[in-house]
Amino acid sequence: MSAVENRALIERWYLALASGDWQTVSDLHADDVVYQMLGSTPVSGTLVGKDQCIGDMINKKLLGQLDMGAVAFAKKWRIMCVDDNGGVGIMQGGGPTLSGDAYDQTYCEVFTIRNNKIVELHAFFDTALVERCLFRNPLETERDDPQKPFDF
Repeated sequence: MSAVENRALIERWYLALASGDWQTVSDLHADDVVYQMLGSTPVSGTLVGKDQCIGDMINKKLLGQLDMGAVAFAKKWRIMCVDDNGGVGIMQGGGPTLSGDAYDQTYCEVFTIRNNKIVELHAFFDTALVERCLFRNPLETERDDPQKPFDF
């Protein structure tokens, strides 16, 4: 696919996340999609296929922990670069968990695209936030927010 087509697909993905259109998010993935998730959290590692990537990881381990009436994924996003094989995007989004924590996450996603479908996604994110907010595994010593937080 061309860089222009890949940019359009990634834009559709972020727009679907922003509007909570989970059917479109799923439809943009190949059936045998592979997610490579950073770290050693319960959502980390290599996941293969829509059932693991969309069903188990996104629907159960992520969305299942969040107050879906107040969550907004892709509050802010930017496609950093694209080529004929895929692209890289960065996104901020989230909201309150069912336990009342603020899961406001920043993601960097590296997409591999073939035949107008996402076939692989590498995701980089704040693993300490995942542990604390989604799996109630706090850091031993809490950290203050940085004086100059990351922005893009």
